[in-house]
Amino acid sequence: MNETTTLPDIPLPSGIRSRFVEDINGLSMHVLEAGFESKGRPCVLLLHGFPELAFSWRKVMPRLAEAGYHVIAPDQRGYGRTTGWDTRYDGDLNSFRLTNLVRDALGLVSAFGYHSVAAVVGHDFGASVAAWCALIRPDVFRSVVLMSAPFGGPPRLAFDTADAPPRPKAEDPVHRELAALPHPRKHYQWYYSTRGANADMWHAPQGVHDFLRAYYHHKSADWKDNKPTPLQSWSARELARLPTYYVMDLAKNMAETVAEEMPSTEQIAANQWLPDRELAFYSAEYARTGFQGGLQWYRCGTSGLFTTELETWSGRSIDVPSCFISGRQDWGTYQRPGVFEAMQASACTRMLGCHLVEGAGHWVQQEQPSEVSRRLLQFLKQTAADEPFSA
Repeated sequence: MNETTTLPDIPLPSGIRSRFVEDINGLSMHVLEAGFESKGRPCVLLLHGFPELAFSWRKVMPRLAEAGYHVIAPDQRGYGRTTGWDTRYDGDLNSFRLTNLVRDALGLVSAFGYHSVAAVVGHDFGASVAAWCALIRPDVFRSVVLMSAPFGGPPRLAFDTADAPPRPKAEDPVHRELAALPHPRKHYQWYYSTRGANADMWHAPQGVHDFLRAYYHHKSADWKDNKPTPLQSWSARELARLPTYYVMDLAKNMAETVAEEMPSTEQIAANQWLPDRELAFYSAEYARTGFQGGLQWYRCGTSGLFTTELETWSGRSIDVPSCFISGRQDWGTYQRPGVFEAMQASACTRMLGCHLVEGAGHWVQQEQPSEVSRRLLQFLKQTAADEPFSA
């Protein structure tokens, strides 16, 4: 990646600054920060998802800072201006596993001088990191907000099997069945794990800017066919109900998939939540870095290489206060059948609310920042009395 000393300024609202924090679990971590003017504030840590950056929190950060919080949003490992991660497909996949991403977050909090934070807030894949932060270190991450990606709990160990006949591990037939549908399909997470996925997007025929424009549009409330409902099972028949940005046409890559839903010139001009001048920052960053860093996160999940490590927490739940925020037009809430319900029933034992925000698809904190900020501040107020602030 290019040297960060040559990078242009970030188009940030007043009150947010960009900085680097060195030696965070081997990273030089790029961080956006608000509420830094005075010491002694409780901290809120914001973790972005794919394909986003710390920049995705730009509309929420000033409102949290105005309410008295020190707000920290990093470019996570594999993203943006954070360096120190392996850029190669054949590089160190181990460093992208969830427990090491928790270590990144823990190191950043500690570097800023906090023994605990008021809340860790994660969106999309950042919600998975936030969930594991709260599960593994509840003493540090005193509450958690999950956005757009519910958490169903750790993978479970086999139970009461000592006297049972051994069973071979069952193969998941869903991918073979998706490919065999009359309209053949494939799941995006397994596509993201392929060697060619980065090049498909980084070198998209339409260019990175138009690729991202179509991708963000397709998953937003602006795409009028986003009308999510719960799926009944993890089966090809049910998964085929998902839009093609989740369950893709078998023969198409992601750049081709979203190109079919490219908004018109008029729609782009009318877009208030992600105008072209702001999208230009995303596209410049991804044109510089490519997408492989974020795609490594998906590979960790689909490969199954690190499941046994996560089974260490089998049977554990998130016991700190939690809440869930998603766009009502976001299929992410339901893309894994039963997980939204399991989160509320057992995975999070102190769930204070699930909020589906009208007029928002997947990019909820960008599409409806006022309502997201209101919900975050409401949650922080609810939880403030639970635990003393610990800087």
